[in-house]
Amino acid sequence: MGSLRMTGKAAGAALPESSCAYLLQELKMIWDEVGQDKNERERILQELEQECQEVYRRKVNSANMSRIQLHQALAESEAEFTNLLLSLGERSFPGRPEKMTGTLKEQLNAITPALQEMQMRKEARVKQFMEVQTEIQRIASEIAGHAGNEAVTVNEEDLSLKKLEEYQSELQRLKREKSDRLCKVEEYKVLIHNFAKVMGMDPSKILANVHPRLLDGPNEQQTKNISDDILKKLNMTVQQLQEEKNSRRDKLHSLVKALTNLWNILDTNMEERQPFGQIKIFATTSANGMLGPGSLTLETIQQVESEVNRLDQLKASKMKDLYLKKRAEVDEICKKSHMDLPYQTEMDTILDLIMSGDVDHDDLLKTMNEYVYKAKEEATSRKDIMDKVEKWMSSCDEERWLEEYSRVRWLPNDHLQYAFSPSFISLS
Repeated sequence: MGSLRMTGKAAGAALPESSCAYLLQELKMIWDEVGQDKNERERILQELEQECQEVYRRKVNSANMSRIQLHQALAESEAEFTNLLLSLGERSFPGRPEKMTGTLKEQLNAITPALQEMQMRKEARVKQFMEVQTEIQRIASEIAGHAGNEAVTVNEEDLSLKKLEEYQSELQRLKREKSDRLCKVEEYKVLIHNFAKVMGMDPSKILANVHPRLLDGPNEQQTKNISDDILKKLNMTVQQLQEEKNSRRDKLHSLVKALTNLWNILDTNMEERQPFGQIKIFATTSANGMLGPGSLTLETIQQVESEVNRLDQLKASKMKDLYLKKRAEVDEICKKSHMDLPYQTEMDTILDLIMSGDVDHDDLLKTMNEYVYKAKEEATSRKDIMDKVEKWMSSCDEERWLEEYSRVRWLPNDHLQYAFSPSFISLS
């Protein structure tokens, strides 16, 4: 910077009124007119020179700072652009100039549009990653059976299309698994409804015992009901219902079989059979899996069971009557033949079996008929012997008759033993 001291030539030259030299010339003229001391003039001019230097230095420093900032901004833009290319998995970008020329501002202006385009691409890519990862976390949480409230973090160091495709493939796999699980849940729910319908149960209560959310609305509200725990509980519930259904079906089949047998034994008329006709059809067709609504309700089974018990009691009563009738017939035969009642213990045992329901009607009839037959056979055999004895005795006088009769005695099983005299032997 030149000195503020001016020569006479400089003072006489025409200068612009706004220039520093003009102002300095005007100041000098004022000093001349005033008579300003030379030393004072030198001091003031020195101060003015220092102030001017400070102003210029500030301007230079400011300009230098701007240059440094431009260099830094350009370097940061270059670095950011390179990092964006790497994170997005791209080798180059058509909008970026290959060689940077011109001033710093021109170079910065040249790279800024390409950088902004890459930044927008990154934002769009981050959004894609966020959407895919959020969906993956949501479905994975539903499958795991817990709330997915964790914040999703996108790794901005790798935003390549390859990585995005990996996430998308994982998402598609989870969606397929979710769809399969939803179908499985619906299958279980249909089975539970069918079992409940056949057995007269409330499917809502059954599902609520598995998990209350199973009572929610359409599929979009059922998305949280696909966890392993819920599927396991649904499977166990279906198995239990299947076992209960089989148990009831077998019991009803057995009861209807017993009921039909009792009808046949007791010769039950069609009017009394009518209320159980439909139940019999259910029991007959259940072996082929054809079961109608309410066919295996506890009320139905209890109704048939009560009827079987009633008919069992009626059968027992009639069997007792049959037993007493046949026993009376045996008693009458023994009485007429002067025999003790045979098979007393056996017949008492039969009566106990009748009262406990452990004897079959046909077996009872067969056994009692055998007792009647044996009694008749024994009576017939005894009658032949007694006829011969009476014939022989009729030919004897009273003294002889009493002597011979004293020889007669009965052995076990009502066999007659007689110490026959020669005259009786010749008679027989």
